[in-house]
This record gives sequence, C-alpha cells and structure tokens, in this order.
Amino acid sequence: MVLGKVKSLTISFDCLNDSNVPVYSSGDTVSGRVNLEVTGEIRVKSLKIHARGHAKVRWTESRNAGSNTAYTQNYTEEVEYFNHKDILIGHERDDDNSEEGFNTIHSGRHEYAFSFELPQTPLATSFEGRHGSVRYWVKAELHRPWLLPVKLKKEFTVFEHIDINTPSLLSPQAGTKEKTLCCWFCTSGPISLSAKIERKGYTPGESIQIFAEIENCSSRMVVPKAAIYQTQAFYAKGKMKEVKQLVANLRGESLSSGKTETWNGKLLKIPPVSPSILDCSIIRVEYSLMVYVDIPGAMDLFLNLPLVIGTIPLHPFGSRTSSVSSQCSMNMNWLGLSLPERPEEKWQIHEPTSDHALEAFCNISGTAPTCLKI
Repeated sequence: MVLGKVKSLTISFDCLNDSNVPVYSSGDTVSGRVNLEVTGEIRVKSLKIHARGHAKVRWTESRNAGSNTAYTQNYTEEVEYFNHKDILIGHERDDDNSEEGFNTIHSGRHEYAFSFELPQTPLATSFEGRHGSVRYWVKAELHRPWLLPVKLKKEFTVFEHIDINTPSLLSPQAGTKEKTLCCWFCTSGPISLSAKIERKGYTPGESIQIFAEIENCSSRMVVPKAAIYQTQAFYAKGKMKEVKQLVANLRGESLSSGKTETWNGKLLKIPPVSPSILDCSIIRVEYSLMVYVDIPGAMDLFLNLPLVIGTIPLHPFGSRTSSVSSQCSMNMNWLGLSLPERPEEKWQIHEPTSDHALEAFCNISGTAPTCLKI
C-alpha cells in the first residue's frame, strides 16, 4: 500500500471582531480549527494543540573582570500567563509505534475544532520590543508512526483593554519651569515655559491639544518644540534595561530675545503605536509628552507630561454606548493583517517575527503604520 502525504497543515481562528482578525482579551474563549489536507491515506498517532502565552525579556552586557579578562552577562526573565494542551486525534503517547491505536485519515481536507478559555486575570498586551516580547500562540503537532512530526505555530493578539474614560486618565496635565542662562559672570534674563494638556489618556489617531506659553527674556534665539516619546523598560535579575524612542514631534516658530509665543491648542497627532503596558512585572511600555525649548549652546528647558495610550476611546458623554469588542472594532481598525503561521518542520518555511500587535492595532484604527519599529 502506498502511503499518502500531508499536503498542508494550517490553523484558523474564529474571530470576535468585524475586522476578521484574531484579537482577544482576558476571559475570552479562543476557538478555531486545525485544517489538514492529505493526498492518499495516512495513519496518525495523534494531532495535538498547545496554546501558550508568556512575556519574556533577554539582553546581554559585557563585563570586565580585570587582568584583560572580559565576559558576557546574560539577563533573562519570563512570565507565563497560560499553558493549555489538548489532543484532537489519538492518544497521549508518541513513542508507541505499535499498530494499535492508529487513526486512519482518508484523502481530502479535514477540520478539527479546538477551544480554550483565556484566564480571567489581567494579561499583558501583545508586544514586540527591543529586548523582550509578549506573545500568544497556538501550535499544532501531527504525529505519525516512523515519521518526524509536522508542527505549525500561529500567533494571535491579546489586548488588555485600557479605558481612558476613567477619572485618573481624564485629569488635565500641566507644569511650569524656568531657566536662567549664565555665561561666566554674566547672567541673562530667564526663559519660562508653561504647558497644559486636557487629559492624560488618549488613543492612537487622536490629536493632543497643547496649550503653552513660552517667554524668552534671554539674549539668545530659542525654538519651542513638542514630542511624544515611548519608553520601553525591561526587568531581569534585579536589573533594568530602558529604551526611549521618538514617536511624533512638532516645531514652533523661532523666538527672539524679549518675545513670547502662545500655543492655543497646537495639535500633535498620535500615530499607530502599541497601547501602554502597565501591569506586566518584567515589561513596561509608557508614553510621555515633552514640551521643551531648544536653547543653542545650553541644556534645553523641558516639561514632561505623562501619557497613557489606551484602547477604548473617549466617549462624548462619559458613558459606554456599546460593548468593548464593538468599540475596539469601530475605533481600532488596525487588525486587518493576520498573524502568520509558523511552520516548524524542515519541509516548510519559517516566517520572520514582526510586530504583529502593532500591525493589528494599526489596521483596527484605520491608520497606516508609521516608521516606528521597535
């Protein structure tokens, strides 16, 4: 008898949103199908799925031990959010090649449903960072007698929703600073900066209205500017690694000596970026708005106003008019790109990792991804 061959093994998810992309939150049920296509007849010991979600950080640092001796210190840490296994066909033991217990699959296409529930406890939002990541995936493994197993992994996106319609995120943020320039024994007049924004919480695609007043009593020409920064922090073995990255910026008019400039709601748009991650013990993603005065030949005068990038947008009257899932679908049409399946067998091609959560976020919001790549 001529044995058949596995033509394809794929994983598909039952999507909960209108964008037809697998996006879930804590407590949701993840369901889908393992699709198997074979030519001819094959015998199978088991078809299993393994679903897992975890945050992981890793970086290295060079150390000097003296006497021209150097070594590399590795920093790694991992947090597991869930670990689920299930058998769709066959039995648990894969090392048993006896004829008993084999399942025969006939030529054609076959679907095998799977389902599992995400934990009710808060989950970290999917993220790909410089020194760490938060990933969620389902892996299918097809075991056949006397042959290497066929494995395939497909990721899905999890968002821990941040509702910006909370009092702490609706509160205004403001600050004032002043700087006096000195050159040897000469002191010029001060440069003063006051800035305010309407609230702390925003969602991608929104524009931040900046209210500011800049007074230049120095003898130098200065330039008022504003920028949004993302800060990634990674924690392992009691150490912290931080990466700060520019997200968006704007520039005001040059301000000569004795002049004042006022910003009455100057707009700075937030591009498609990952939401803030605030509840993960080893990875934090935070944002801030820096309003500053660029001073040639001296340290800049700056104000840092904290931001939280959320997933549930501002409601006009402060009340929810629809469910979280429908809000997500309406406001974040950045989930149009599906996550790739990751084959793990030599006859299939490995696909590179990309920032799938950011792509998903961009497609739901209906905005194109920026050059921000983490």
